[in-house]
Amino acid sequence: MLDVTIGKLLEMTAERYGENEAVVYHELGLRHTYSEFEKICRAAARGFMSLDIKKGDHIAIWATNKPEWLISQFSTAKMGGVLVTVNTNYRTSELEYLLKQSDSTTLILMEQFKDHSYMDTLYEIIPELKTAKPGKLQSERLPKLKNIIVLGETRYPGTFSWDEVMDGSESISEEALDRRMGESAPGDVINMQYTSGTTGFPKGVMLTHSNLVNNGLNVAECMKLTEDDRLCIPVPLFHCFGCSLGSMASVSVGATMVPLVEFNPRTVLKTVEAEKCTALHGVPTMFISELNLDDFDQYDLRSLRTGIMAGSTCPIEVMKSVVNKMGVTEITITYGQTESSPGITMTRTDDPIELRVSSVGRALPKVEVKIVDPATGEEVPMGMQGELCSRGYHVMKGYYNNPEATEQAIDGEGWLHTGDLAVMDENGYCKITGRLKDMIIRGGENIYPREIEEFLYRHPAIADVQVLGVPDQKYGEEVAAWIILKAGKTMTEQELISYCKGNISFHKIPRHIHFTDAYPMTASGKIQKYKLREQTLDLLTERTN
Repeated sequence: MLDVTIGKLLEMTAERYGENEAVVYHELGLRHTYSEFEKICRAAARGFMSLDIKKGDHIAIWATNKPEWLISQFSTAKMGGVLVTVNTNYRTSELEYLLKQSDSTTLILMEQFKDHSYMDTLYEIIPELKTAKPGKLQSERLPKLKNIIVLGETRYPGTFSWDEVMDGSESISEEALDRRMGESAPGDVINMQYTSGTTGFPKGVMLTHSNLVNNGLNVAECMKLTEDDRLCIPVPLFHCFGCSLGSMASVSVGATMVPLVEFNPRTVLKTVEAEKCTALHGVPTMFISELNLDDFDQYDLRSLRTGIMAGSTCPIEVMKSVVNKMGVTEITITYGQTESSPGITMTRTDDPIELRVSSVGRALPKVEVKIVDPATGEEVPMGMQGELCSRGYHVMKGYYNNPEATEQAIDGEGWLHTGDLAVMDENGYCKITGRLKDMIIRGGENIYPREIEEFLYRHPAIADVQVLGVPDQKYGEEVAAWIILKAGKTMTEQELISYCKGNISFHKIPRHIHFTDAYPMTASGKIQKYKLREQTLDLLTERTN
């Protein structure tokens, strides 16, 4: 266990592996050694301090895996700001909710992602920005938000550019930053990531320096990652997968981070070949798209050794292809959730492939795992199904401004209740068998029906809506919605999709839409979602026959 802050960890790694490459963006031609990266992060930390950002202030970041994202991760940690990660797919209502609920004082954002103008979305939420002075924003809807930092060449009224933030470092001394770093403790919250719940809206998971430093370190140990490794990171940094299992794992041992700005299967393989990456992360759908490239055989992937496949269940044939065709002979599986920083269990590099597919591994070092009866809370015998619970350094501090939800998730003895059903064998290896809640996992993205239902309820023509997940060959699961319209109202599937676009993330938009007059109910009046799922599958079968 390391009893250090993230800022101190980077400093220690730079002292030990200063000439090692820390960050390589092959597609951008950008390279920094650990010594260089440490200096850049210190400068950015002083730049944030020049904006009068205090220790404990919340700094949201809405961007792809740009170099500034990685710099922000370590520089905010150095100056004691809490980095609030924002999903790049978020739209107006989701962004406004997150910024308000998190009490963010600063927002770092890029100008555009694909066809989505982030700046237009921001102006929609904060029209006052167009006439504000930089750092002096007065927003009616977001009263705590003061600083907007834009990653791009274009200058926007009321905002700072990234270069201005870096230039601001000259007004803050190195000694002032050292004093600020000295005020931080490993148990301080340093990161907030938003995860949806089955009731209500997304919750801000509070993670500490200690959570992230040690989860990254233990994951690195299980992968046998060292300072000689080069880890390709195509998964989003706004997910724990990217910023904990990726960047934190690398920095904990002095390995080289090789991020992609955005995922593209061909760019992944080009980068692995050019940079001789020894490790590769990804959700199963990423590996599938890489393996299915028509020119896959043209890439030299012989440098690959290890990596992590996580985010959703891995089909055995995919795992075999990753091992045999890509040559990632020591690929591992990690299971966890944002509330656990995220790793709870993990397979090891020397586990047989059958075990790496049939299970999600055993507990990470210094992590406790038990399977309990959901009804009684008592531990069940080996081989019996129950809820997977975990305890240790990796468990979150709690949900931000939500003590009730925190108490539901973490019991009085410190056990995190995951909500996942699992079976543990005599060697401690766990197999996930189901979910207590109705969470949908689409291509590695966790989707919670209640959040979509709450949004769709706003439509004036909708009387009732039930959202559920159904199996999908490509993404694992897809979103289905059953809708009861108000009397005299009409709606088409396309009208519903149009209503969703621009307001909720594309992966949350229902793929299968069905209109009905009534739902199957129990005698006590409860809706039977499992019957709706069966009906959905029957309808899909009819369409394909």
